[in-house]
Amino acid sequence: MTSAPHIPVLRDEAMAALSVRPGGRYIDATFGAGGYTRALLAQPDTRVLALDRDRTALKAGGSLVDEMRGRLTLVEARFSQLEDIARAQGFAPVDGVVFDIGVSSMQFDEAARGFSFRADGPLDMRMEGRGRSAADIVNGADEETLADIFYFYGEERAARRIARAIVHDREIAPFETTRALAEMIARVAPNRAIDIHPATKSFQALRIAVNDELQELLNGLIGAERLLAAGGRLVVVTFHSLEDRIVKQFLAERSGRGETGSRRLPGEAVPPAPSFVCEGRQPITPTHAETAANPRARSAKLRYATRTASAPYPLDERLARLVRLPDRDKGKA
Repeated sequence: MTSAPHIPVLRDEAMAALSVRPGGRYIDATFGAGGYTRALLAQPDTRVLALDRDRTALKAGGSLVDEMRGRLTLVEARFSQLEDIARAQGFAPVDGVVFDIGVSSMQFDEAARGFSFRADGPLDMRMEGRGRSAADIVNGADEETLADIFYFYGEERAARRIARAIVHDREIAPFETTRALAEMIARVAPNRAIDIHPATKSFQALRIAVNDELQELLNGLIGAERLLAAGGRLVVVTFHSLEDRIVKQFLAERSGRGETGSRRLPGEAVPPAPSFVCEGRQPITPTHAETAANPRARSAKLRYATRTASAPYPLDERLARLVRLPDRDKGKA
């Protein structure tokens, strides 16, 4: 199958939220096809450090690196590593960090990568092509773990039923292809909705588990907070509720939203000064024109904030709980 061109979602809104200035230093934490990076480099004398964990994206971006003659540095890395890489590159502090979370069109449309069931391919889903694959999880995890993955990472109400069917069927033959898994899910958990395939949520959940996407996002946000100069901007575009919830709560905590002195008990510690300021109506969502031109944009949400001069926050356990599977003694589907 020929891949559709990757269209950067909310590009203009992201650049406006970043308040890109000539000569600024910016991090594109998710290079992909380079849409955000090109928009950043369109400003005179800007410099960009771009990261991607997918070697295919890095290879495709080589010509842009050459074209920019030193203004663009492209590094193979997860965005959880952005702080270490920026400091090693002497690229700190920065004026802005932008994240475009999720799977690119190139990854989604390439059947051999196994991200989609629209065309049959190996049950893989690894962004880096290394480590544990979706097939390893589906054929090796126990029923409870599979149910947790589908329910908490995919918000799949039929998680238990799907997990039970996987464990039963894999004893006869292991799941090796996207079509085999998608057809089984459609059989045991048919969906009444006509606009979404019954396997959609389960495939999302597996992709998140394979690539540890929620932990990556949280670590990336923490790294961005530590790298941004006072007045620098953090911009994050997400595509499903789990990602958006993490970003929303991260910014709410660090902007002091909802904090009042009257709510604290006598002797209770005063919270640290806000490390971010959130302004304007958020989230920002695509226009009707954008979703008509690019249907994959329909679920996108953009949140942004401005870094203050205050110290970065330590990791809060409430945020940490958002990115991992809950204890098994809690309710399941």
